[in-house]
Formats: sequence, C-alpha cells, structure tokens
Amino acid sequence: MPAKGSNSVTKAFDMLELLGGHAEGISAARASELSGHPFSTAYRLLGGLVESGYADFDASTKAYTLGLEVFRLSQKVAHRRGFAGSSKDLLQALTKTTGESSILSIRRDNASLTVLTVDGPQFRTTTDPGDESPLHTSALGQALLAHDPNSNATIDELELEPRTPHSITDPAQLRAKIEQIRELGWAGQSEENDTGMNALAVPVIDLDGRLLAALALAAPVFRRTLDELIEFVPQLTETASAIAARMPR
Repeated sequence: MPAKGSNSVTKAFDMLELLGGHAEGISAARASELSGHPFSTAYRLLGGLVESGYADFDASTKAYTLGLEVFRLSQKVAHRRGFAGSSKDLLQALTKTTGESSILSIRRDNASLTVLTVDGPQFRTTTDPGDESPLHTSALGQALLAHDPNSNATIDELELEPRTPHSITDPAQLRAKIEQIRELGWAGQSEENDTGMNALAVPVIDLDGRLLAALALAAPVFRRTLDELIEFVPQLTETASAIAARMPR
C-alpha cells in the first residue's frame, strides 16, 4: 500500500488504518513496507500512537496493535448514532427469539461496516464491531447495495474479488441479484462471504425513507438452511423498524 498522506496527521491516520487491518499485530519494519513510509517515519508514527493510547506495543513480539483509545472513541460514535445502547436490547431479543446471531452494519464507502453483534447461544458470529465485509459478498452488504440509488455505478467500482467459491464475481449476476433483493425486501446468501455460514439481511430505513443500516441473522449451514432463515423475515423486519424508530433524526 503506497503512502497516501503527506502531512503528519494524515500519515498517523494511515498508520491507524494499517493497524486495523492486522489484528494479530505488525512490526515497524512491516508497517514501513506496507505503508511506503521510511522505517524511521513508520517507527515514529507508531511510537506516537502508542504514547497517545491509540496503539499498543508488545515488547516480546515487537508487534504493534490497535489500542483501547480506538475502542473508546468507536463506542462514542456508536452511542451518538444510536447503534450501541439504544439497539443492543433489540438485537438481544431478536437472537433470543430466533436462536441465531444478529448483526447490525452500516455502509462505509464500498464496504459493510459491522457496528453491533449479538452472538447466538451456540455459535458466535464471524464478524466483530469494526470489521468490514465486501458489499457484493455479504447479505448485509447486498442489502445496503440494493438501496443505493447509484448501485450500477457502485457495482462498476467494485473489484468483485471472491471470498469463497460461492461469491458473486460477475457484474451482471450481481445486478440481477440486487434487483431481486429490491423486489423481495431482503438479501440472503449461502457461503458467499464465509464458508459454512448462511445469512439473511434486511435494510433499516427510517420514516423518511432514509437508509440507516442493515440488520442480519447469521447461522452455520449445519444448523439452519437459508430457507429456514427466510422464515425469520417478519422478526427481522420488525426489529429493523424498531431500530429505525430509535435512531436520532
């Protein structure tokens, strides 16, 4: 990844983004290589992030990871936008009713950004708050894409890289599926985003018709087929409406 920023603030944010893509940790040398910054610059930026609490440094492995300060800020953003306290109980109730994991995501550029999850009683979700998934492979992303008024242009921008052998990689096929999602009101995918997982998503839309987020149920294929997940569309839609009613306008 070439260096994107020229000033120190932009370089620091670029480094934060790089750390976010390496949950297992990354060395200063590797950070320098991937960012395109000289080693001295990468080392200085990482040191500043550690000093401010936005990164942690493990002396035993020489690896840098995101710090708790990032988590604190993300929770503030989630709370301000109504994704944390005001929606958590609704996802908990949905998971209790269906027995499956529930996920709330928003659109971030050309990706679906997970903001809230509630694990099912027997199986945890394959995504965590802060994770991103491609719009074309995940049910959440497809639900968001279906309500993009410029979806054709967006699809032209997507790289359509496969995540599994079942991922859609053909633009025409994706456009056809997006049109089907608009007609049905929900998006379903079977092992397109994660091997062994089915998911079903609906949009979260406010009374003004504004797309706020997407809500999904995810289940392992050995326990619930996609057709069985479709039976939960009424519960999903009801929960999505309740979430939209609580969102600040």
